[in-house]
Amino acid sequence: MYLYLGLALVSVVFIIYYIASSNKDNPGQKVLAFLSVCVLLGSGAFILLFIILFTGQTEFYLPYLIFVTLGILFFISNAIFRFLKSKVWKISFLVFLGLSIISVGVYEGFQIYERSITMDNHEVNLTEYQPFTDSDKIARLNDSASYRMEGDLLRLDGATALYPIYSAFTEATYPEGEYQPYDFGYGKVISTKTPNAYKNLLDGEVDIIFALGPSERQLADAKRKGVELTMTPIGKEAFVFFVNSKNPIEDVKLDEIKGIYSGKIRNWKEIGGNDEEIQAFQRPDDSGSQTALEQLMGDTPIMDAPTEDIVTGMGGIIEETSDYRNYKNSIGYSFRFFSMEMVENNAIRHLAIDGVYPDKDTIRTEEYPITYEFYAVTAGSDNPNIEPFLDWILSSEGQELVEKSGYVPVQDWE
Repeated sequence: MYLYLGLALVSVVFIIYYIASSNKDNPGQKVLAFLSVCVLLGSGAFILLFIILFTGQTEFYLPYLIFVTLGILFFISNAIFRFLKSKVWKISFLVFLGLSIISVGVYEGFQIYERSITMDNHEVNLTEYQPFTDSDKIARLNDSASYRMEGDLLRLDGATALYPIYSAFTEATYPEGEYQPYDFGYGKVISTKTPNAYKNLLDGEVDIIFALGPSERQLADAKRKGVELTMTPIGKEAFVFFVNSKNPIEDVKLDEIKGIYSGKIRNWKEIGGNDEEIQAFQRPDDSGSQTALEQLMGDTPIMDAPTEDIVTGMGGIIEETSDYRNYKNSIGYSFRFFSMEMVENNAIRHLAIDGVYPDKDTIRTEEYPITYEFYAVTAGSDNPNIEPFLDWILSSEGQELVEKSGYVPVQDWE
């Protein structure tokens, strides 16, 4: 769009120069020239208007388009009908051209600066957990697994936070090979994040996904497609909330969390903090952590968040909360292992809920009040490896890998 704007400006400048240099006194030719340029300018502006509306950049580029269009129309009129003196016209046009270019430069420069300090989608690099590599981040058994997968290998997908677990399962049971997490077209073991993983499962693109339970929308989608979801619990995890480390709040009540995300509590001073308005970040619908928030809130409606407060990636919500501009008032949420281990960010503080801090011990005993099971979810695939693979995951070996991956198993494996 910016290249098109530049080309349009240069083209019109040439037209103005041509008209201004032609010194023709024929009124008919002047009117014809003016109307021709108006048609050209109007067509270009109409096309740009659709581009601006489509890309959603209306806040700056819509008034900019109006300003540039009217400005160019004014100078073309003067070039044809000569109602300004030549010197005044030239100076005015150069000022207009300079302002048009500088304003775009300043706006785009500010956008680049904003993106450099505000991270929307800063996810971990999952290749660090890729199976059959020399990475020390992969959980491994001391001995070979008792189950080895043969024949038609299962296609696995799942949540970003759970990739370390099913990557460890893959290395323990699959034939050695290259299983890239981002090989979405052909890979056997990938991670497309929770919303896409559920879609892939319902569309028959994968055999098993590893995720939190489905949202109401995902359940409705399954019903509409005639697919029955089967959820096998394989581990437990804490749903956690965090603030910037400079925020003095360390402990909140569960009802206060609900009050914040329902919009009833809007200032930190209401729960013992500073007199600052709360900026409560959220995740997109059907993401695992947003589904966890919906389950936590129950019948309490979640407030509508401004677009800028909805963060695409789980890593992004951590970055936004830790960002120096948000330290006075922000709060976010994620899952314990992801936010404490997979993402290393010392600029956030995890909150205790009802006086209980989230760690493996309080998850195991369920003292921490927001503990969820996560699942291996299937949807009717006829791959014969599904049942023995799920049985092995629930065996002592599979549960040991859940533990060693940093999560809490659903069964005692020792």
